[in-house]
Amino acid sequence: MTWDQILVTISSFFLIALIIKFFWMKPKNSQPNIAVTDGIQKQLIIVKGGYTPDTISVKKDIPVRLTFRREENASCSEMVVLPDFEKSEKLPEGKEINIDFTPSETGEFEFTCQMSMYRGKLLVSA
Repeated sequence: MTWDQILVTISSFFLIALIIKFFWMKPKNSQPNIAVTDGIQKQLIIVKGGYTPDTISVKKDIPVRLTFRREENASCSEMVVLPDFEKSEKLPEGKEINIDFTPSETGEFEFTCQMSMYRGKLLVSA
């Protein structure tokens, strides 16, 4: 093997390791139960390379308002989808978009971008 082939092989392994770290090994941003204000559980979620926080704990049968603020221009973050609650919204860059719903069941529910690359969890407890 020549030096240029060795260099390309080592660089390829390094790039693969970075991709694995970025998509599968990034730290989870956990959030405790959110406070109830005016009878609504409210949480601001920043969209920048993922969702921050990406795990949100709420109580069943109390209205929830998730406010998404997109701070990037990546095409993957243009929309958020909450399939279990039949909700989806476009997220214009720099604007806060509210999604309101009332969870009627306990469990773990996912929210994602339209390509399912950005992922978050909504943990609903009694």
